[in-house]
Amino acid sequence: MKRIGIVCKPKKDPAGPVLAELVRWLKDRGRGVLLDRTTAALIGRKSSHRREDIPGRVDLLVVLGGDGTMLSMARMALGLNVPILGVNLGSLGFLTEVPLEHLYPALERIFAGEYGIEERPMLKGRVLRGGKAVFEHEVLNDVVISKGALARIIELESFVDGRFVTTYRADGLIISSPTGSTGHSLSAGGPILMPSLPAIILNPICPFTLSNRPLVLPDDVVVEVVLTTPDQDVHVTLDGQVGCALQVRDVVEIQKGPHKVRLINLPENDYFSLLRNKLGWGVQLGEVNHQGPSTQGGGGIRAAKKRSTRIGKRKKAVDGPAGPDGKLGRGRKIGKGKSSA
Repeated sequence: MKRIGIVCKPKKDPAGPVLAELVRWLKDRGRGVLLDRTTAALIGRKSSHRREDIPGRVDLLVVLGGDGTMLSMARMALGLNVPILGVNLGSLGFLTEVPLEHLYPALERIFAGEYGIEERPMLKGRVLRGGKAVFEHEVLNDVVISKGALARIIELESFVDGRFVTTYRADGLIISSPTGSTGHSLSAGGPILMPSLPAIILNPICPFTLSNRPLVLPDDVVVEVVLTTPDQDVHVTLDGQVGCALQVRDVVEIQKGPHKVRLINLPENDYFSLLRNKLGWGVQLGEVNHQGPSTQGGGGIRAAKKRSTRIGKRKKAVDGPAGPDGKLGRGRKIGKGKSSA
């Protein structure tokens, strides 16, 4: 990997110093660095390259920012097979999974060839009006049909491979890829899917009928959604970044796209550790050993539970019951309520 492209989220507080240090670090190791105009401006430099030109001219694309920046670059990198490394600059970031403090160790491993490539499937969404396509894009996360701020509940007829599913009366509908299952769909009560699972999620937003639950479909189907509510402010949005207004009887068609996005995957960044870290799973267990269920050497789930019990007992002994002023009695003993002081 000789030519490294760097794309940075603009107006991100630590972006300038991080970018300047990264450029210096790469050049010290003999790597060529390519910046787009917006990214170069963050460190007072000029560039003649547009952002959309960068993926086609580099061997590795480093994205500094959050998932929004990653989603936009994923669309720009379609069909180019360039691997992408997402570096998180402080947001939740399921796609930018490398934390900033691990950036340079991650790059050292990549340059040493100690990495894998995870290919994430895309969804192709398009809007048909009178049988003709008026809007079309490929997306990594999701296609969302939603009402405007002042619009009433909308009705959406849904079909899978031409077979009628149901008419959703809801605030909207999310059609998500497995990658997008931790995005908008998750906040709407959808399931979390492994990114490698060949599936599509159909998830209503605040449905009028509570029995309308998310559906998980195979990824070789064609989903069609027809807007049947007239005179409403309704839009379709792709990856939360591009979209168009819908008219009554417009058809939103979604299916698996022809391209895949290639994400750098480091061995230590498995999907379950990502979920634990991002969603705060297992916090109540205290110091959890992530090396597997083995109980040898003090590791594993059983040892974690024992540590959790010890931590809980120590906390109770230190804090003690609340005093008459409503504050925790620091240093009180448990049982007789007498101070240890």
